[in-house]
Order: sequence, then C-alpha cells, then structure tokens
Amino acid sequence: MKVLELKNVHKIYNSSDIKVHAVNGITLDFEQGEFAAIVGPSGSGKTTLLNMIGGLDIPTEGEILVDNTDLSKLKSSRLIDFRMNNIGFVFQSYNLIPVLTAKENVEFIMNLQKWPKKKREKRTLELLKAVGLSDRINSRPSKLSGGQQQRVAVARALASKPKFILADEPTANLDSKSTETLIEIMEVLNKEENITFIFSTHDARVVKRAKRVITIEDGKVLTDLRN
Repeated sequence: MKVLELKNVHKIYNSSDIKVHAVNGITLDFEQGEFAAIVGPSGSGKTTLLNMIGGLDIPTEGEILVDNTDLSKLKSSRLIDFRMNNIGFVFQSYNLIPVLTAKENVEFIMNLQKWPKKKREKRTLELLKAVGLSDRINSRPSKLSGGQQQRVAVARALASKPKFILADEPTANLDSKSTETLIEIMEVLNKEENITFIFSTHDARVVKRAKRVITIEDGKVLTDLRN
C-alpha cells in the first residue's frame, strides 16, 4: 500500500534574478513499512525534498500525495493538523521540549490529539520500553545523553502511529555506539510497527542498513536501489 507519492515535484528559489532549481522533477512513491534513505552531496536537494514531503515547504510545481491528499493544496491551518496526524519527525537536533520529561515529550502529540489518558500512557510506556528508556521516563532532556534524547525523539515520532516518519540526519550528533543503538532500535520499530521510515543522511552506517537507497544529485534522482 502506498503511503506517499511524489509526482513531478519541483522547487525553484529566486535569488538575485537567478533561478535555483533545488528539486527538479522528482517522481517517487513509498510503500507502507519501507526503510529508505535519501542520500546525496550537500546542495543536492535532499533536505529541500524532505521538507516538502513533511509539509514544511511547498513545491513550486508537482504533487505530494499522502493518502491521496495533496499537501501543496492544503491551507496553512489544515496543513498543520494534517501533518500532526499523519507525519512523524525526527530532527538532527532532537527538538525535545526542555521543561518536559521523557514521558511527557512522548505524550505531547497524543495530548494534542486528545487521546484518552489510559491509552496515551500505555502507548508511551510501551515505546519508551522499546527504545530502552523505561528507567528514564521522568528525566528531562538536560539529564539525558544525546543518544537517549534521540531515542525519546523516535518514540515521540512513533507515538501517534503516523503514516510515515521523516528522519533528517538523525545520527549526525551521535557517537558511534549511540548511532548503532539508534539504528537497531529504528529497524526493530520499523518491523514491529510497520511504519515507513524515510531518512535524509550522510551516514554510511544508516545507508548500509537501509532497504532502499535513493541518491539525489542536482535536484534529480540519480539512482533508486532496493536491497
């Protein structure tokens, strides 16, 4: 089942009368449960592409369809709600809320979605156990290592069972051991939850474990290989 479709997507930036074609006619689709990496050199367009897939940026041309809803056609308020209910995000800088505990950070989106308290708490504790942080549920981000914070971020992204998760350089600020742990956790959760993961990454360790690697250069898909 397709969870995401990109049809002839372009993104053009106008700078000093010069048009910069950051994304140039990309057509892709992603099935439920994929574990895919988007790779390419700096300036290749992969971050711009990821931002458009996540509804954080709007394409100049083309369609980005999630459940047959074109993100580029949604008004701002509707887009915010749609993003919250359908897309999970894992950022390079973790983006946890400093004043909230690990448990409260994971619960945050479910609170906004008005999940019943018991159901919300059950889901939160299951996910924190899955990422190996059952003993740190009441710790705030400042008391957690970078690797632990990123594991909380993964649990938070999965919490409301989104259609897919976008992970932008999720291992960039982690040491080798934390990176390996995080990748293994995401692999397990990908299989158990059957939720699509789409990475933007330079990390060879992530690329090696991906089941699909999409290479982008000059805003175009160079190769799209499945393992």
